[in-house]
Amino acid sequence: MRAAFGVLSVLGACSAAAAPVPEDAATTTPLLSAATLAQVYQQPSAAVRAVLDAKALPVFQVSPDQRTLAIVTPRKVRAIAELARPVLRQAGLRYDPATDSPQLITPIEALSLRALPEGAERAVALPAGGDFHELRFSPDGRRFLLNRRTDSAVELWVGDVATGRLQAVPQVKLHTMLEKDIVWLNEREVLALTVPPARGPAPMFSAPTGPAIQESIGRLSPERTQQDLLANAQDAAVFAHHATSQLARIDLDSGVVRPVGEPAVFSHLEALGTAGKVLTMRLLEPFSYQVGWDDFAAQAEVRGLDGQVAVIGRKRLKEGVPVEGVVAGPRHFFASPGADDAVYWVEALDGGDSRAVVPHRERLMRLDPPYTGEAREVHRVAQRLARLDFLEGGGQALVQDFDRSRMRTSTELVTMNGQAPAQRLLERSVRDRYRDPGTPVSRMQATGRAVVRVDDGAIWYFGTGASPEGDKPFLDRLTLADNKKSRLFQSGAAVNGADPIHDERPLAVLDAAGSQVLTVRESQSEPGNVMLRRGASLADRTPLTDVRDPTPQLREIRREFVRFKRADGVELSFWLYKPPGHRDGERRPTLVWAYPLEYTDASTAGQVSGSSNRFTTFGGPSPLMLLLDGYVVLMDATMPVVGDPKTVNDSFIAQITANAQAIIDQAVALGVSDREHMAVGGHSYGAFMTANLLAHTDLFKAGIARSGAYNRSLTPFGFQSERRTYWEAQAVYQTLSPFNYADRLKEPLLLIHGEADNNSGTFPMQSARLYQALAGTGGAVRHVSLPFESHGYSARESVGHTLWEMSEWMKRHVGPGEALPSR
Repeated sequence: MRAAFGVLSVLGACSAAAAPVPEDAATTTPLLSAATLAQVYQQPSAAVRAVLDAKALPVFQVSPDQRTLAIVTPRKVRAIAELARPVLRQAGLRYDPATDSPQLITPIEALSLRALPEGAERAVALPAGGDFHELRFSPDGRRFLLNRRTDSAVELWVGDVATGRLQAVPQVKLHTMLEKDIVWLNEREVLALTVPPARGPAPMFSAPTGPAIQESIGRLSPERTQQDLLANAQDAAVFAHHATSQLARIDLDSGVVRPVGEPAVFSHLEALGTAGKVLTMRLLEPFSYQVGWDDFAAQAEVRGLDGQVAVIGRKRLKEGVPVEGVVAGPRHFFASPGADDAVYWVEALDGGDSRAVVPHRERLMRLDPPYTGEAREVHRVAQRLARLDFLEGGGQALVQDFDRSRMRTSTELVTMNGQAPAQRLLERSVRDRYRDPGTPVSRMQATGRAVVRVDDGAIWYFGTGASPEGDKPFLDRLTLADNKKSRLFQSGAAVNGADPIHDERPLAVLDAAGSQVLTVRESQSEPGNVMLRRGASLADRTPLTDVRDPTPQLREIRREFVRFKRADGVELSFWLYKPPGHRDGERRPTLVWAYPLEYTDASTAGQVSGSSNRFTTFGGPSPLMLLLDGYVVLMDATMPVVGDPKTVNDSFIAQITANAQAIIDQAVALGVSDREHMAVGGHSYGAFMTANLLAHTDLFKAGIARSGAYNRSLTPFGFQSERRTYWEAQAVYQTLSPFNYADRLKEPLLLIHGEADNNSGTFPMQSARLYQALAGTGGAVRHVSLPFESHGYSARESVGHTLWEMSEWMKRHVGPGEALPSR
């Protein structure tokens, strides 16, 4: 029987018994053997617990009619018992078989509604008995919907915006396992996927019927490593049972539910322009044991309320596809939001092989009602189609492509009937933050579907506004006829009433002229609150919410953005966080937390990200929590790896070493850190970086690696941005595998991993095997396996223990979070 918590530790050859650590004890764990370690959750310091358990900040959502502001407070933490609920891991999915819903949801702790522009705020009572989640407004803004998950179902609840009154729609069991979207038919009826009412119990198997067999003879099938796949026919039968749903017409007032057609394994539901018509994707058997459900074969169909079905096309199973390639034939089906009811899809022109040299990689196809004729080509895309956003009316769309070989993207305005040439709006490097145009602003249609909003021939963009001075969020208006932009608002701009200490980002545009805009305004000491800006220059500001600081103790933390260069001139940076009580000129043990990113040129590698005016807040397993235990943290230290995307990893070790050396030198020069008291850490690819730095350098005294991969032979068909296979670049894979250098890795390394990590490439075995290698070669290592946790850690018990482990590791190997003696 598995223990409640698994911890393994090897530090030399010494061992001693261990006792549970009291909540407020600041003890150092002695040298322990695996058999005698305390298998219990530990608590971090009182200062960390106070922040970890503080109330979450709200998020804001504006209704489609722009007349209501929803103030949603999410539940900040979940209990380990929620993760321990029975769950099935099949077809690349983790789901709750009792409710046919995803394993994890984000419950709503509190909800209130405020009338706009300056009306009263009403609290919405959320009845006990389940977890409310997934807030959605009706297209007319008069109602709102919530899902509530109980032990046996996902219920549908409907609320009245005017009163805040909420009530259940009886007898409805939503099916959200593969698709959670709904379609509005009118102000009182919706189409949704539900649990088939006549469905019997799931298949039960007392014993296997035979071995699991796979075969591949003479064909290329370079699938990337994945977890939770179907293993045999029994798995497939259980998955088919739980994934089958019934499309149903639901009357929100009367509660009447009418089935539409027959049950099927629906994976997608999207409204066409005409009310009552929907595009569905239906998964087709036999299901694969090599890929997840979203890569299964599927059939696109248009369905009407009368149950009539028109077959549009079929997407092939994604097996045997080249590395970074796509399936040949139709894929990515899109429903027109316009009255034409057309259906579009993408087809590869390079056979699905991204290495093929062709003038265009994709084409966009269109099929019109009654869907019986020949489809016609309406547009060709130079690279892989990455995104398609319809504009209101459905006659035009923003089409974005992605060139992986050059790490570049472009956006075109495409006329969807194919009768006019496309208009190129932008091309840039995907890493070029300074030229990022932002995200198009959407508007909900009568069907509940969001499309790009168009006002007087112009569309709107909300952007981060990255710049050499930091992020300065903006609101832009783009005139489609001439592709000219005008900036109506930017945080800190003089024309909008300059405010150098606040960060302000757009939330909603309330009128067609852009003379009334909602923003979220914050500073280092003030949490985000919604503001109404009015007037030609949007300089008139009225506060609409009064969110209070849930963690005032964090205001003692000082934050500073630091820029510098590595030896070859590449720009680097980090956010310097000083703990409460830190005095100028005081050096303290320091944690460097980083994540490597690849760049094609040095100019984009050095671009600034973030803002010094953002509200200082953090939670969960953030390394910034160590500030509360007295440590200096260099957060988001840039780790650029610059070069040709095809060969950039050839110099990975040399470049992260140069980055780390420059980071340490800068921290020491600032007088906040000491070379003999510095640790490095990271999560996922950052953990991979951490282990490599310890294996190949002596720059750091200890490391913290969470949920990483350390043996690249276990990810043979590529990892991160590496597109070569193991057999094409074997030396690179071997060099970048810290596992191969375990006998040289002598700095203490803390390995933390969720035992149920399902992220591609970071199997829990990666940490377990590195632990064994380090332990077997005399290394200093501790391995923590978190029950039921995946790639990130979400249970309160897991998060608290992770922070305790990190803090104790820092105390043991770089010293307590206190001022170091003067040299």
